[in-house]
Amino acid sequence: MKTTTFDWSCKNTWKQSAKNTAWCLLGCAIGDFGTILFFQLTEIPFPVLGIMTLAIINGLVTSVMLETAILVRAQMDFKNALSTALGMSFIGMLMMEIAMETTDLIFTGGRLGLDPIAVIPMLIVGFLTPWPYNYWRLKKYGMACH
Repeated sequence: MKTTTFDWSCKNTWKQSAKNTAWCLLGCAIGDFGTILFFQLTEIPFPVLGIMTLAIINGLVTSVMLETAILVRAQMDFKNALSTALGMSFIGMLMMEIAMETTDLIFTGGRLGLDPIAVIPMLIVGFLTPWPYNYWRLKKYGMACH
């Protein structure tokens, strides 16, 4: 039986996967932070778990929208761009969103919010969590969203 070791040392792949992850983070952060900010500003009484769920969903939606737009701008037709954005990065986006929301809860003592003490750690954790997955996917399958 042949055993193949995976190469985690390719600097070009780390660089490209970091770029892909950063675009994904931007898209996720727009929806995520926008949702949290909405509930902070309106003071609508809503359970923390509900806000968290909406923030995750909106983060996923805005990330898919941004990635689709990037691919369309790069001359891909809309249907293929949307399919690519959904298919290649959804797991990474979900990992990113859950990591960001968990970090927010930890830094805000369970109350969610765009507290300055939480935003930077949320972005750092949101980037670092899916980055190895994005590297692996890019290296193994040659697949990138951008």
